[in-house]
Amino acid sequence: MLTPFRLGLGGRIGNGRQFWSWIAIDDLVRTLEHIIHSPELSGPVNAVAPQPVTNGQFTKELSRALRRPALFPMPASIARLMLGEMADALLLSSTRVSSALLEKSGFIFKFPELQSALRYLLDDKAFR
Repeated sequence: MLTPFRLGLGGRIGNGRQFWSWIAIDDLVRTLEHIIHSPELSGPVNAVAPQPVTNGQFTKELSRALRRPALFPMPASIARLMLGEMADALLLSSTRVSSALLEKSGFIFKFPELQSALRYLLDDKAFR
């Protein structure tokens, strides 16, 4: 998503109301380490940040972090034309996943909010 947004060509996908669960890469690595070293955890553990956002919110925060407008929405029909069935699975479906079990086990997120995660990641030279 970075290239179109950097060019000022980004925008919400579909209606923008679908929830996207996300996690910063640093928190993902720390989550995996935490799971490995926490024998009390068993079963599935969701590796997601505690605050899922809608696609519209994600779009707004990414454009703000890049200091670029997000004026060009991608209609669901175009996403489906480009990606077929994968568009529904990857971009248009709504998933509001909880990190409650992870947090209950004592894990503390470095980036619980999307805004701080994007600022950190986009300030990293690897993302420029």
